[in-house]
Amino acid sequence: MKFALIAAAFAASIGSAAVAQSTSPDGSEPAVGFEPYVGVLGGYHNFDRSSEFGTVGSRGKMDGALIEGVAGVNIPLGPVFVGVEGNVAKGFKDIDWEYGVRGRAGVRAGQSGLIYASAGYQWVNGRKGFSDEKAWTYGLGVEVGPKEIGMAGIFGEAGPRLRLQADTYDFDSIRPMAGVVFAF
Repeated sequence: MKFALIAAAFAASIGSAAVAQSTSPDGSEPAVGFEPYVGVLGGYHNFDRSSEFGTVGSRGKMDGALIEGVAGVNIPLGPVFVGVEGNVAKGFKDIDWEYGVRGRAGVRAGQSGLIYASAGYQWVNGRKGFSDEKAWTYGLGVEVGPKEIGMAGIFGEAGPRLRLQADTYDFDSIRPMAGVVFAF
């Protein structure tokens, strides 16, 4: 819990710094800003038999579908960006809840697309005899904006982005997710 509070304080301080630097010194144009976003993703989390969760009787390894909400902020630094993101996921089958916080860094692709790597900390609450565990998580992802997929006329330049990502929980699982992210 302390880690989550520290991460939230860090995210707030990043946002404050970005607001304070929202115009260049001569006041002519934005220098550094911040880009908050929220999103909804769906996917599946599949753990190895050798993970912290192990196996439960004849049931085998832990896995289950997920519906996840994410919220975060990106700070653009020219063609690259850094950011922080929190997530909460409701699981099905062997997973009750997942929640965590991660940092992101990557490059811009086109007008609104992103390619990124992430690292953070994730808590997983098991069901049906599986334990609750926490560990480091690592991932790669891509977000594709409306202009890149030919839908700028429908959504405008800053419409929703399609996100595809794959994460691993302490290199003992695979967690592919897909969904929609809304920047504002």
